[in-house]
Amino acid sequence: MKALIENKVTLRNSTRDDMGFLARLYGDARRGEVAEWGWPQAQQEMFLRMQFDAQHRSYQAGFSGAEDRIVCLDGSPAGRMMVAREPEGMRLIDIALLEEYRNRGVGTLLLLQLLEECNDHGDTLRLHVRQGNPAIRLYLRLGFVQTGADEMYVQMKRSPIERP
Repeated sequence: MKALIENKVTLRNSTRDDMGFLARLYGDARRGEVAEWGWPQAQQEMFLRMQFDAQHRSYQAGFSGAEDRIVCLDGSPAGRMMVAREPEGMRLIDIALLEEYRNRGVGTLLLLQLLEECNDHGDTLRLHVRQGNPAIRLYLRLGFVQTGADEMYVQMKRSPIERP
């Protein structure tokens, strides 16, 4: 199964032309949460766009040197993976897939590749994930441990595996 997915998944650098896709991806990832608030659809869409714009500015200001990649499946944009290389290791800033590409092994494949790179360089991989996000189970299964939490996010890390 992994080999079947692996041959279909590619990464390419994000460009300005991807902004519409990234806004759609952000909305797709957060739409269920925002829908629970009972707002009219137009208000939800406006809020999601404002939140995406704020996230984009935050990423540009805080992680200007990060690798911002578009995840493609069979050549079609399916998600995003943003990684920063820092003195203390690597930071997974953002990983998201459109709903129709979730639970198909794509995210697991990307994380395993990133963890392999971290292992090769002796780097720790750090991330934070929204409280209640089902991806927490995947991170735990891949050997991440919780290092902290607040009302919004869980902080996690995975240290490199020592090889004999």
